[in-house]
This record gives sequence, structure tokens and C-alpha cells, in this order.
Amino acid sequence: MTGMTDLAPSVMTLAEVVAFLEREFPQIHHGGRSYHLEAVGPASARMRMDHHERHLRPGGTVSGPAMMALADLALYAAILANIGPVALAVTTNLSFNFLRRPGATGLVGEARLLKLGRRLAVGEVLITAAGAEDLVCHATGTYSIPPRR
Repeated sequence: MTGMTDLAPSVMTLAEVVAFLEREFPQIHHGGRSYHLEAVGPASARMRMDHHERHLRPGGTVSGPAMMALADLALYAAILANIGPVALAVTTNLSFNFLRRPGATGLVGEARLLKLGRRLAVGEVLITAAGAEDLVCHATGTYSIPPRR
């Protein structure tokens, strides 16, 4: 992992990040559970989004907003795993490049932190269709981290 190889191990385990998201953001499961955090590590996280009709757009492909939510959640999980349970770390910028049509399938978002400072975190998320290698979306994001009290 370029630029972040000297990071210490994650400060939160997978189970701790999942519990935090369940407690602080139960609304992500409104309408049924479809987002699943599968892994966290130093400067990284992997999240899966199950296929569901509510994520589709006309033409039978996963909608942009569904991919945006997956990327935002995956990046947030990577940040939490590496700074601890900070609910008020907020998205300040997200940028998306939709590269190919994924079809009606589940997706996997691999988040990687590029910079983790005291006040800002910058990362990217590579989204693929479940079981495939070709990217369907590349996202970058910046989060503001509140000062520690």
C-alpha cells in the first residue's frame, strides 16, 4: 500500500466497527440489510452490498446512488477502524468515475486510505461486481475529522 505502509494496526476490530455502525447508524439498514462490512485493516476496509431491487435503475443496472452509498460507507469504515469511534467524522468531498455497467448484481467496495491526518482523511474505493475483477466504479473521498477533546 503506497504511502501508508507505516501505519500501526487498526485501532478498532471488525466486530467493533460493525457494532459502532449498528448503534450509531441503524438507518443504513432501512428497508432491509444489504450492506455488510467484511474486513478492516491498517488503512483499509472491504464492504459488500447485496443485490436488491431497490438498488437498481431502469435498464437493470445498479444505480449510481447505490454505488455512492457503498463507497461512502466503506471509506467511513476504513477511517473508523484507524482512528476509533468518531461519529462526527464527516464526508466533505466525494468524486465518482463510473467505469462500466455492473448489471443487477451485488457489489464489493475495497477502501484504502491515502492520507490519514489529525483533521483530514483522504481515500479511494474500488468497486467491482461480486465475483468479478473489472472495476465498475472508482471513488475518491475526503473526510473531516473533528478535534479530539
